[in-house]
Formats: sequence, C-alpha cells, structure tokens
Amino acid sequence: MNVIIKPLVVAILTLGSLEGGGDLFAQDSSGAKRDREQRLAEVVKRFPESDANKDGRLTLEEFQAFQKKRRDLLERRESGRDRALPPSHKDVAYGEHEKQRFDLWLPADAGEPTPLVIFIHGGGFRGGDKSAVSRSQPQFFLDEGIAFASMNYRLSDVGPYPIMMHDAARGLQTIRHRAKEWNIDPKRIVCFGGSAGAGISLWLGFHDDLADPDSEDPIARESTRILAAGTMGGQSTYDQFTFREWFGVPDLPMHSALPAFYGIESEADLTKESVRAAMRDASPITHLSPDDQMSVYMTYNRANEVVTKETSQSVWVHHVLLGMKLQEAMGDLGLTCYVTAPGMESNDDPFGSMHAFLVAKAKGDQR
Repeated sequence: MNVIIKPLVVAILTLGSLEGGGDLFAQDSSGAKRDREQRLAEVVKRFPESDANKDGRLTLEEFQAFQKKRRDLLERRESGRDRALPPSHKDVAYGEHEKQRFDLWLPADAGEPTPLVIFIHGGGFRGGDKSAVSRSQPQFFLDEGIAFASMNYRLSDVGPYPIMMHDAARGLQTIRHRAKEWNIDPKRIVCFGGSAGAGISLWLGFHDDLADPDSEDPIARESTRILAAGTMGGQSTYDQFTFREWFGVPDLPMHSALPAFYGIESEADLTKESVRAAMRDASPITHLSPDDQMSVYMTYNRANEVVTKETSQSVWVHHVLLGMKLQEAMGDLGLTCYVTAPGMESNDDPFGSMHAFLVAKAKGDQR
C-alpha cells in the first residue's frame, strides 16, 4: 500500500536532474550509450523502485513507466485530489518563540485514549518546517487509530545546541500535560523524523528523562521519554571527530551545518574542550544506556558506499554507516535497532517498514 507520497515525489522530481534536460534515449553514439548506461545505473541505485522486475538493470520501458508515475502523481497533486488533511489543532504553542509550535491531528470518535506519533522535521538544524510532513502521513496514522503531531523547533539562527533538542522535549511535555484534553495516552508516544529530526528523535529516546519532579511548572514535571524512534537518513552522532573515525577519513571536512549548530566560527574551534563536550552531548549514541528500553528503525536511501575526503557532505551525513554503528552499539546492550538501505538484506525485520514499526510500537508491541 503506497500511503507515503512525499518521498516518492522527491525521488521522481530528483530524477529530472539526471536527464540533463533532454531525452535519455535520444542518441545512439557509443559515447552517449555509455553515458546513458551510467546514468541509468545511478537511477537504479538511488531509486530501486524504478527497476520493476528487480533484475538490477533499468530498461527503456521501466524508465518510461517510472516517468509516467511521476506525471500521474504530479497531476493528482495539481488537481487537488491529494489535498492535505487539516490538523485538528494548528500551531499549538509550547513556548513564546514563533517556532515553538506543533500541529495535531486527532482520530475521530476515539473511545479510549489513543497512542501518538510525533514527526520532527529535518533541515540541518538551520531550516525546515513542520509543514514538510507528507500529506498522506496524518491520515495513515489516523486510520490506525493513532493521533499524529508535526513539530517545529528553534533553529541554529536563534541559538546553538541544545535549544533544538530541548524544544522538542518541551513540546513533548506539553502534549503529555494536555493529554487528557486531547484523549491521548501519555504512555504510548513514539517519534520519528528525517536527518536532523531523526537525530532529535534518537536524542529524546536515549537521553535521561528531562522531567523535573520538583518544578513549580507542571509541564516541566512531565516525562520526555518515548517508546520508540524511527529515522530517515538519520545521524547517531554529531561529533566531527567521530565522523572522521567511523569513515576512516582523518581530514573529512567539517559539515557546513555544524558551525551554527555549535556556535563556533571555524574548524579550528572543534579542538576546544567546550566544543568537544557539546559534540559528545549532542550525539544521541552518547546517551545510549542499558536502561533505554526502546527500539529503533532506521532507513537510508543510498547503499553502503565508501566515503572519501571528496565525498559530498550530503552523502556522508546521511550514510547508512551511521545507522550500522548505532545498531552495533544497541545490540551490545541487548536492544533492537533495525537498519535498512539499498543492497542490505534483513531477515530479522518483522515489520517490513518504518511506518509499520511505528504503528506497532505505538500500540504496545514488545518486540
């Protein structure tokens, strides 16, 4: 069932950049043929769904069928048949800043309190918005009897770490504080997100509870723990030195999002002990411990490829190795982490997709 539309839209729009502005099959010269085959191989690598018969080779017919899917999808969006479902409560404030807001969708006529899935957007901690949620996702979870929220948080133009993670925690606490009002079960909450939102979801999952039981603020007394986390292209570390160690590239350039994220001016600042401490604390894997009785499902859209100094930062920062390292660390503690990427075979995944995993965990699945 194809219920998650936005990732497909992104993929097929990206495909246009590989066509070079013309017909991929228009020329027959040997040079053009080699170029065509290379580009087709890249299409299959990045978008395995284009290879209809799964033989590893993209034919003209398969390519044209993929293009048709693109046209049909865009036409549906243009015609308004894929119109977004409005939230039950829009721009609910959990703080004074304009970014401290979330949208909330509630199942209709729910008798018992419902579980909740929270989406946290990506954007390198310097961009993105809660409106980035796929149009079909709220309805997908509502059909399962699960409430859905999409959350904004302050970005690095406002201040450095930890405001992003603390904002998400405060948003979660606000929902728990108002759970009875919205008929939400505060004990059955899971989070997921892409890239930076994935990192925030993992950070919430592993970090010690930020609840302050002695606070005069009733919201601050609420727990920040979650049952499970799902990630898309997620990072288990935000430590530049750990990136270099894991990829085996000692001179891997600093990611361009990190200066603002850590409030530093240049790569030389990475050696300061205060910055090193911040990098360790910002990394979800730092907070992993045996008492983190939750599981994780991580998805990546590129195969496990070698990283070099020349590799694009957009590739290595969303690399499946970042999931494999977390999977290894969680496995050492007896915790479960599923990791999927093109070319990776998994025989121990009982869910088959991140969204099925989130539904099961929100409903109390103990696997």
